[in-house]
Amino acid sequence: MPINVGQPAPDFELASTIGEGKVKLSDFKGKKNVVLFFFPLAFSPVCANEMPNFEKHIAELTANDTVFFSVSVDSLYTLKAFAGHCKVSQFPMLSDFHPKGDVAKKYGVYADDHGIAQRATIIIDKQGVVRFTHVNELVKERDLSAFLDVLKSL
Repeated sequence: MPINVGQPAPDFELASTIGEGKVKLSDFKGKKNVVLFFFPLAFSPVCANEMPNFEKHIAELTANDTVFFSVSVDSLYTLKAFAGHCKVSQFPMLSDFHPKGDVAKKYGVYADDHGIAQRATIIIDKQGVVRFTHVNELVKERDLSAFLDVLKSL
């Protein structure tokens, strides 16, 4: 089960495909809303369709003082290759590789039976509180309109 709405978001620090460092959730507390899009695996068909769609809608996804990150259990090297393959350059992909799925587990969206993150969306407000959670079927793309309204309300 995904983390409950109203709970404090667990902090994390993950390697990013953009820049040379890591992204730490607590760096955004009091400054930005955060969208986490967990996805199962780089180069899988649904994920390869979703990423360019996120890139196309990045202005909407990052409106209202919001930052957007996609998160996968893939290695950083795999994610960098995947970002290039999908022509994604406007948002970072974060590697939840080691220990495998640690952040996905903290957010309740790790699929133990498959060893991957579920296709899940978590929205965290500026105060660091979870305001939206949704888990999609592994083989079904997300409907962006479902959470763009949530972002507009923050």
